[in-house]
Amino acid sequence: MTTITTVGLDADDTLWHNETIFRLSQKRFVDLLADHADEPVMMGRLAEVEQRNLRLYGYGVKGFTLSMLETAMELCDGAAPPHIIREILAAGREMLAHPVETLPGVDEVLAELAEKYRLVLITKGDLMDQERKLAASGLGDLFAAVDIVSEKDRSTYDRAFALHGSGAAEAVMAGNSMKSDVLPAIEAGAFAAHIPYHITWAHELADAPEGHPRYVSLSRIAELPDWIAAMEQSR
Repeated sequence: MTTITTVGLDADDTLWHNETIFRLSQKRFVDLLADHADEPVMMGRLAEVEQRNLRLYGYGVKGFTLSMLETAMELCDGAAPPHIIREILAAGREMLAHPVETLPGVDEVLAELAEKYRLVLITKGDLMDQERKLAASGLGDLFAAVDIVSEKDRSTYDRAFALHGSGAAEAVMAGNSMKSDVLPAIEAGAFAAHIPYHITWAHELADAPEGHPRYVSLSRIAELPDWIAAMEQSR
């Protein structure tokens, strides 16, 4: 029988809404620059700038805001009007202050899982912003450990599950990103549950490891405890 001691959980768009907030700011960005480029051109340029800047700024609102500013400067030939700069900065501040809304069932599921397993939050993003969101969510006391990392790869899960659990072989990782939450966790030897959010940032898209014995796709987080229990009993 399989023994599970540790459950890793992603934060953004797994425990609380996040991508919808980014999409609203993107729409605001498009409206601001409507006189300077068509929407497809703007969104393509912004995606290119974001991708280029990830290694410098990492993930999160602050890096996104800087990428919007840089894109605006490029689209305006280096002379973005002051009101556009002010509006982009205001959008970034509002994103950082946005209320945290947990997804349906999250509170109950985490409380149930915490009774039997060590819960570890493993998330990318800006340190201060992720700490703020965790505190505002009211979920912090349910986690045995919190890892806010610059990237999620095999070594991230090797280290996290060895440090905070009994190793990846006895751990489950659950999240909405196939690229960050599923594939590298399986590579490290953990089990992985994909719990899709209704929209996904293009950077986090990847093919599912269909048929892999340590992978499952769930429709909602409420299915996670039963899947873990059934997996422990059947193997």
